[in-house]
Amino acid sequence: MKYLDLFELGKKIEIMDIGAAAINEIPIYTNLISNKIGNLNAFEGDERQIEKLKLKYKESIKLFTEFLFDGSEQDLYLAAPESGMTSLFKPNKKVLNFFNHFSHIGKISEIKKIQTSKLNDIEKLPLIDFAKLDIQGSELTVLKNGNLKLKKCLAIQVEVSYVCLYENQPTFGEIDLWMRENGYIPHRFMDIKRWSIAPTLFNNNPRVPGNQLLESDIIYIKDPFKAEFLDEEQLKKLILLSHYCFQSYDLSVFFILELEKRNILEKDTFKNYITNIKKFSQ
Repeated sequence: MKYLDLFELGKKIEIMDIGAAAINEIPIYTNLISNKIGNLNAFEGDERQIEKLKLKYKESIKLFTEFLFDGSEQDLYLAAPESGMTSLFKPNKKVLNFFNHFSHIGKISEIKKIQTSKLNDIEKLPLIDFAKLDIQGSELTVLKNGNLKLKKCLAIQVEVSYVCLYENQPTFGEIDLWMRENGYIPHRFMDIKRWSIAPTLFNNNPRVPGNQLLESDIIYIKDPFKAEFLDEEQLKKLILLSHYCFQSYDLSVFFILELEKRNILEKDTFKNYITNIKKFSQ
């Protein structure tokens, strides 16, 4: 199949979603799945979410039920399924009480012992092109224990926290440092979540935000200033990720021009892409 009317792709994009039970969100890789450009490798250890994922993706999903961390035994703090706050990290009551409503939605119903796995040890998982991590504080540990599976990874979407809701949870700064040390730069925020500070309410609604930063989903990409180290297939996948997932059409053009320099695409291919962006996005 010829993607964006520009080039053929040898293999589908291998997507990994850790913490795949999307709570009130549409994953940014949805268009890759619906256009049959990507394979979804989804991790969800919370058994309460499994059937929902199977119903949603049917044959498009390869589902893993391991709890990813560092391979040790850990306590799992179970919150209500719809809260999205089940975590391997203990909620910090002082911080929860700082925000409106969080002492309620972060309430723990059960603590149980679980065995975690390292990402590197998941034998049936292919090498990943694009990763999404939203696992309530465990993101950095999983990244550190997944270097082999991520050695070809082109972009990572990761949830980062400015004010940590859990005890000993890594901060945005710690995650950003790791990402830069491993060859990624920040590309864009997918969202920036703010929350109101207790007891002040806006419009009498605890979900109407004040100005306090809470967390964000941020996209990191392989350093584009080192594009010469990426092969043809990786550049093509980055073009598709930039287009379909990030809506970063200027970044797509940047990598199209790199393929032009290598005489893989005809000169001025980028002009055809720019002219047809609207059509390609449908």
